[in-house]
Amino acid sequence: MISFQCDYLVGAHPKILQRLNETNWEATPGYGCDRYCESAKKRIQAACAAPDADVHFLVGGTQTNTTVIASILRPHQGVLCAEEGHIACHETGAIESTGHKVLPLPSSDGRITAGQVEKILREDRSCEIREHMVQPGMLYLSFPTESGAIYSKKELADLYNVCHRYGIPLYIDGARLGYGLASPRNDLTLPELAALCDIFYIGGTKCGALFGEAVVIRREALKRDFRYFIKQRGGMLAKGRLLGIQFDVLFEDGLYFSICREAVTQALRIRRAFEEKGVGMYGGSTTNQQFPVLKKEQLAFLNERYRSEFWADAGAGRRIVRFCTSWSTPEQDVEALLTDIAVMPD
Repeated sequence: MISFQCDYLVGAHPKILQRLNETNWEATPGYGCDRYCESAKKRIQAACAAPDADVHFLVGGTQTNTTVIASILRPHQGVLCAEEGHIACHETGAIESTGHKVLPLPSSDGRITAGQVEKILREDRSCEIREHMVQPGMLYLSFPTESGAIYSKKELADLYNVCHRYGIPLYIDGARLGYGLASPRNDLTLPELAALCDIFYIGGTKCGALFGEAVVIRREALKRDFRYFIKQRGGMLAKGRLLGIQFDVLFEDGLYFSICREAVTQALRIRRAFEEKGVGMYGGSTTNQQFPVLKKEQLAFLNERYRSEFWADAGAGRRIVRFCTSWSTPEQDVEALLTDIAVMPD
């Protein structure tokens, strides 16, 4: 069975495994206070053109989101988010478990607009009984969104300006950041994205690492005591150098960007094959996730050889499923899928 189910199916890039093996017997300080974490931090600061940014390594995406959001919000505040944002629908109430409400906004492809955010914030500020309501205390975005869409530079700049006008931080979930930056529709560089938010993270788990995410904090007020929050929320790894080594390798010579670019190239080949077959697509993703709307017979045909992920019922006996490529997707697997898409039932 060939799997296109998700982008964290295999272990890690061979260069990472090689470096981990080479350094296995080296004794280093714990909790990220080692030379590999320090080197990785400097590489990430350089890649982001943000030499004054704080960089912290956490073990996974859910720990990162809960840690960042809990560190920012006061007890009476919640986080604004697209209704299909990851923290709203795929984290089992992790944010709510910290005592903070997710405040969802209607979205298209998982994207929300500056106008939507400003309307909510303006209404909150003018509400005569606002002390009885959950106060919007920050904005969460993901790049790409849950359904593979990306924000343009102008869209992100408009959102950032609204947030600063109303005094709330903008946080970007970058679990698949490398795939978003590799999209042919993307007009943002990593330094530009870093400059248009207050805090974000660079995903490693889905982009070549065994595990791990790198939080980048630009806003001074958010830097204070962040390591305390990491420890308290269970995101601090005792053998922290395992995270530092991985990001050091990923950002040593552009590896992070090149492997993500290849995944997007393969995903767009899959999209074109479905479109040429006359299959409708859910959303306009130009990243590594693609969502064909398949008839029952088509899905049954593909399920004989391929594992995809159910996304939603499209009605009339059709289903939206996700085919996901990654840095590790073999060329021969893509070729096999393209061949079978061409001959599947109409």
